[in-house]
Formats: sequence, C-alpha cells, structure tokens
Amino acid sequence: MSEQSDASNPIRITVTEAPGGRRLASSGSKWEPIMGYSRGVRVGNTIAITGTVGVNADGSYSPSMEQQARRSLAIVLAAVKALGGKPEQVIRTRMFVTDVKRWEEVAKAHGEVFKNVRPATSILEVARLIDDQAMIEIEADAVIA
Repeated sequence: MSEQSDASNPIRITVTEAPGGRRLASSGSKWEPIMGYSRGVRVGNTIAITGTVGVNADGSYSPSMEQQARRSLAIVLAAVKALGGKPEQVIRTRMFVTDVKRWEEVAKAHGEVFKNVRPATSILEVARLIDDQAMIEIEADAVIA
C-alpha cells in the first residue's frame, strides 16, 4: 500500500509519555481533545488504535470509499509505527462502514496492507460516522512480541 502521507497530505503523529507507563499517540484530530482520547495508546507490549476515519490533512475527504480506507489505514499504521509497532504485529482490525454493500472497495485496500499478516477483522455497517463525509472508520490492535 502506498502510505498516503506526502508533502501535500502529511500524517503527523506525536507521542507523549503518560502516567502508568502509557505512551499516547496523537494525530492532531480536532476530536481528540474534545472527546478526551488518543489516536493510539501503548501499554507494555499492547497497542490499541482508536477508530480512524480517512480524513485528509486539509480536513477534506476523498469521494471514494477505497481511497478513504487507504487514508485511514495509513493513519492507523503511522500511529502503530510511532508507538514502536510494525504492520505485521497488528492482530485485529475493525472496520465500520456506512454502506457494507461496498465492502469490496474496503477489502481491496485492507487486503493490500494485510495480505500476509491476516489479522482477525470485522466489517460492520453503521448509520453514520462522526463526519457526514466519512464513509469508513478503522480500529486496530497490535501486540509487540
């Protein structure tokens, strides 16, 4: 998968240390401080990445579900990497889509990233996501061996 982080559409993840040995990753999402969550959290050898929509750096969304899935996965993997993990250490993904009939678009993007990793996964249809233009939100868990 080509990670959609270039000069015109960067992914910026910052990591901070928190009490209890927790490492917190932030993507700078406008929702993180409002809702009080982190893009990702690492405790010990476990990384949890929160639901991540495929929003571009400028706040826009691609009209394509596949492109939104690619962007979401790029942000998820950037957070995993920032917390010291690797894509092959992802053990579970959860995908929430606004139209499950378009699952093949999502499967194409997810399959390119995880074809050799093959984490446990779910794809679920939801009525809507946090932003009306968002068509997909992806979560991931990783275990660092």
